[in-house]
Amino acid sequence: MNPVVVRRLFRTVAIAEAISWTGLLIGMYLKYVPETTELGVQIFGPIHGGLFVLYCLATLIAWRIFNWSVPALLWGLFAAIPPLFTIVFDVWAERRGLLDPERAELAPTA
Repeated sequence: MNPVVVRRLFRTVAIAEAISWTGLLIGMYLKYVPETTELGVQIFGPIHGGLFVLYCLATLIAWRIFNWSVPALLWGLFAAIPPLFTIVFDVWAERRGLLDPERAELAPTA
């Protein structure tokens, strides 16, 4: 896999997962506090669930391609749980050079 593509995929999914978390939190607020509608939860619940799984897969792919340590992988996976932490992890990984294409393991050529 191309490391530049993996980097772009990881960052895009991290941002999308955070946005879906925000939508779900707003939907939960509307459902439980003013008790006005369940529509936000019905819409953002499945979207967030799918993006959560996609983020976990993208994290595993990035771990493999960029040769992350196991603790970095675990922090990346943990970041999917608290709201908006996927963006925090993305910024942290970028600053530490964990998403640097030059760090990527080159696939053997046949």
